[in-house]
Amino acid sequence: MGELGFLADMGIALAVALVGGVIARRLKLPIIVGYLLAGVAIGPYGLHIVRDVADIETLATIGVVLLLFTLGIEFSLRGLRQVGRVATLGGGIQIVATVALGILVGWLFNWPLLQSVLFGYLIAQSSTIVILKTLMSRGELGTTHARVMLSMSLVQDLSTVPIMVILPSLAEGAYFNWEWAWVILRAAGFLAAVVILGLWLVPWFMRKVAVGRSYDREIFLLTVVCLCFGAGFGAYYVGISIAVGAFLAGLLVRESEFGFQAAADVRPLRDIFATLFFVSLGMLANISFISENAREVGIVIAVLALGKFAISAFAPWLFGYSVKTSLLTGSGLFQVGEFSFIVAALAMGIGVLSDEVYSMTLIASVVTMLLCPFAVNLNSSAYYWLIQKKSLARLFTARLDPGAPQERKPLSNHVVICGYGRVARNLGHVLERRNFAYLVIDIDPVRLDPLRERGVPCIYGDAASPEILAQAGLDRARVLVISFPDPVAARLAVEHARRINPRLDIVARVHRGEDVDVLREKGVAEMVRPELEAGLEIIRHTLHRYGLTSQEIQYVVNALREEEVRAALE
Repeated sequence: MGELGFLADMGIALAVALVGGVIARRLKLPIIVGYLLAGVAIGPYGLHIVRDVADIETLATIGVVLLLFTLGIEFSLRGLRQVGRVATLGGGIQIVATVALGILVGWLFNWPLLQSVLFGYLIAQSSTIVILKTLMSRGELGTTHARVMLSMSLVQDLSTVPIMVILPSLAEGAYFNWEWAWVILRAAGFLAAVVILGLWLVPWFMRKVAVGRSYDREIFLLTVVCLCFGAGFGAYYVGISIAVGAFLAGLLVRESEFGFQAAADVRPLRDIFATLFFVSLGMLANISFISENAREVGIVIAVLALGKFAISAFAPWLFGYSVKTSLLTGSGLFQVGEFSFIVAALAMGIGVLSDEVYSMTLIASVVTMLLCPFAVNLNSSAYYWLIQKKSLARLFTARLDPGAPQERKPLSNHVVICGYGRVARNLGHVLERRNFAYLVIDIDPVRLDPLRERGVPCIYGDAASPEILAQAGLDRARVLVISFPDPVAARLAVEHARRINPRLDIVARVHRGEDVDVLREKGVAEMVRPELEAGLEIIRHTLHRYGLTSQEIQYVVNALREEEVRAALE
């Protein structure tokens, strides 16, 4: 019954999350809000439908690992270098200032100094997952404020490593322990091993797997998942968070040619388990604690909403970022993150943190996570409203974000070629000779090697995936050419491309008559059937030998082509 109970709890959690997500979407609320409230409803402090939160938390951990892995894929090392100072120095300033804020709250509630300091550190953490989901829902993952927000959050996550080392010593009354040096040395060795393996061994191994990927798609996905969890558990073994290890693995996969496809393949798994993460957080929220300590909870939420927001917004401003970036960074970072639970649980287990402070941290986290998407939307709307005022526009737009002018100009007015086989190769050569820009998407890395050597933009991945097509700049493209023979993949590629750019001119290769009308309904401008065209070319050549004029031959060919089209439509 234990296994059945576990599966039942998981099924209930997912079903209620679905209901909460649909209701939130209908009410035009952030979908995270629906997941969190669904967890509150079915948890041990709600309707008591799910009592064993530990099982759901285990699955939620998988969601954290997969989310941080895909975050690493989407957050390049180049982006990290651009925000390096604001991430390290700004993130450090934000943590120290928020700890001071926590000490002030502890003084108001008469908490011991050590607990006040710990509380300040706990509320200094922000949820990378909430930030990631909020930015994804707004389509802003590639923006400057997204890079600043995520990099500062990752510095917060990394800061948990020394804290986890220090806490046991604090419980014993010692403020230094030789174990610290050993843990830090192991962590440094792990980071070095990840970099070495990630830069040399992992790309080589993934390439070996990817060459046969058209026949073994599940092997590629299995390879990606093993890399993700292998790095995560390796990090856990040396004393670093599993999620941080997964992030490092994703960051290194991103630097290879397989990053976009890896993210596209992992995404369904990530979304399912990430949903369980938010539901599990809602389950932990004790509604009775809020009613019994309404004044204290209100003060803490106000301190976070105003104090931590101001600190988090000031850090990027201090390093020269614009008002927009500063406002949105403060809005995303004012909430309390999931790593606070890990540190708080350890501190409470060894007697350093009281039940009251732990519960306060938990409630503050759930409430601020609920408020975070609203805060980002509110500040974004307020910023765009303010810059419409002539008297304020200059004040709010005077600064440019560091690195913004150096960002590479994206392709525009280009051709996107999906599948670079023999059919598309000739097209590529013609486009190059005419100096027309084009980008190639292909699932075979061997085909892309010569293109990369010539400097042609390439994306390794399945063109039927919306994540892969999103990287091709279809909103700025002139033509999309689908040259691979797979009818299902071609249909999916057309559907996703139409969502990105409804006016895009699409040319597709088809082999079956029944596919012609389907693709025509989806808005494909031109369909080319290789077998038909080859047959017509043979007819053209044969009739020419019998002395028919070019005009007569063209009439016959056009009539045959129209017959084929009518037959396909019948």
